[in-house]
Amino acid sequence: MAGRECYHCKQWVEEGEAHDCWTTTEAALTKDLSPDLREAWERLRETAADFGEQRIYASHNSIMFSRKASYFFVRPKKSHLEVWVFLPRAIKAPQVRKAEATSKTKFGNQIQIHHRDEVEAPITDWLREAYDFAGPKNAEGGLQTALKRVKPTVRARGR
Repeated sequence: MAGRECYHCKQWVEEGEAHDCWTTTEAALTKDLSPDLREAWERLRETAADFGEQRIYASHNSIMFSRKASYFFVRPKKSHLEVWVFLPRAIKAPQVRKAEATSKTKFGNQIQIHHRDEVEAPITDWLREAYDFAGPKNAEGGLQTALKRVKPTVRARGR
């Protein structure tokens, strides 16, 4: 039969068959984790879920945690959990592998987790800070607070 290989997920799709490789589940993304990574994932999810009301959902290769906006996501890998935490600042700590500006007011901070015991302070503190920053009451205030930290630039007069 005629068909094609999806260029995203490399799955064979028969002609006329519905295919949406962007739709996935937490179970599908975490099914191949080693026992150590599974325990780390379960502790990470449980910790975040205890913060309060939020939406937790799978999207393509990631599991997203969001309030008004996404405050962190997890990409399960074979050897680690790649965690991106969104804060109004770049974190300078040994656990943070990379920090990138994702907008005028947010930085994505990449953390790799290899074991359950790593899901503790300061990582849980950063997750809580990100949860609070992404909340409805802080969505406006968080932006203003972040903007106050930026020194105003002097614009040249002219045209």
